[in-house]
Amino acid sequence: MPKNLRFTILQQPLAWEDPAANLAHFTSLIKKIKRGSTDVIVLPEMFTTGFTMKATHLAETVGGTAMSWMAEVASEKNVAVCGSMMMKEKKNIYNQFVWMAPDMSYTTYNKRHLFRMNNEHKVFTQGNESVLIEHKGWTICPQVCYDLRFPVWSRNRLKKVDGKNYSPEYDVLLYVANWPKARSFAWKQLLIARAIENQCYVVGVNRVGKDGNGIAYSGDSAVLNYLGTKINKSSTSRAVVENIVLDAVSLEKHRKSFPVLMDADSFTCR
Repeated sequence: MPKNLRFTILQQPLAWEDPAANLAHFTSLIKKIKRGSTDVIVLPEMFTTGFTMKATHLAETVGGTAMSWMAEVASEKNVAVCGSMMMKEKKNIYNQFVWMAPDMSYTTYNKRHLFRMNNEHKVFTQGNESVLIEHKGWTICPQVCYDLRFPVWSRNRLKKVDGKNYSPEYDVLLYVANWPKARSFAWKQLLIARAIENQCYVVGVNRVGKDGNGIAYSGDSAVLNYLGTKINKSSTSRAVVENIVLDAVSLEKHRKSFPVLMDADSFTCR
């Protein structure tokens, strides 16, 4: 059985299309976090730029400034650091979630569902592979913002663990977002639904403030347990740095006493 997992969520405003300012801001916040006091630091979606479609000149490449910054933070604080940013790979540009481990190795997930109402699908390339990340005995499934509306894509499945017994594929469903205040009700309800239906913890980290298009964000970042109960205390509409502990024993007990995933439908996602 793994130990409890500690998350630090950074619900913050983002400087519009200004990577240097955003990295400086997050550096000042993370500097105050004591080494060894947390296991995972979570930044919002597009944490270097805000949700802009000006990807041609703002997208990074592997090993660029923001990734190098993440590697430095992860190593210095002995913590995993994650969030999404615009990343260019060959001729494609992705809204890419980056997980930087303490040893500076990294895992990426490309956003599957692109927000067509802002023409994201015309600027970015759609991801086509789900990703699972192992960290300190926990399995984490990363997702990005609009992915939240599509439960099939994030559905937890059972895997064989010893030839006869089964266990859910992941323990934490992790969303980073730029989810507008106008649709905050949907954000809050969908996070709850994902936690209950997948019998997992859900961590949803959103931004606050207004972006360069005048769109307001209310934050509403939430850490929910497997019952859909909010276990963090982050307030709406203000900048927050908060630490939350995910309890491993209670998750395992709940899954054993109420194994609903044993009756889940099988399906293929294309």
